[in-house]
Amino acid sequence: MTCPLPEHVEAFLDSGEPPILVGFGSMPAAGEMSRRLVGTARAVGRRLIVSRGWADLELIDDAPDCIAVGDVNHDLLLPRVAAFVHHGGAGTTAAAARAGVPQVITPMFSDQFYWANRVVELGLGTTTPHITMTEESLTASLREALDPTVQERARTLAGQVRRDGAAVAARRLELEYGTTGN
Repeated sequence: MTCPLPEHVEAFLDSGEPPILVGFGSMPAAGEMSRRLVGTARAVGRRLIVSRGWADLELIDDAPDCIAVGDVNHDLLLPRVAAFVHHGGAGTTAAAARAGVPQVITPMFSDQFYWANRVVELGLGTTTPHITMTEESLTASLREALDPTVQERARTLAGQVRRDGAAVAARRLELEYGTTGN
């Protein structure tokens, strides 16, 4: 059973142009991150949904152009946003690609840098390292991700992203090495 989006999220989505979604999942976010995120969305003229995540991000004011959410169903939310700013985890990157939404990845460590580079190589978005991210660098990256060419590329590639990667890998292993019967 699919968990629906909360009513206040549906109302926010229905009240204007598609917003930007920002979330870093289980990753930390330092100091003035919320101020940078809200400032960036306003600089590009977009509303903002802030996913609190483990960093417990909060809004900086009560303006109606931003909301904060807890856990939400990405399969339902992502297709309705203009772009997604996130940390670049493999699952998050794949979910955004499946939804056809441009991405701005702010990698922090490990494979997140790989996924950020793949998103750029595939023309699905941009990257700005989390550790050096400023409001200005994030704004520039977001403007690039919102370019119609990137938006179209993200929508086009979405139909090619598969959900059955583990099953495909298992079949390939079986074909390559055979089954042992165990």
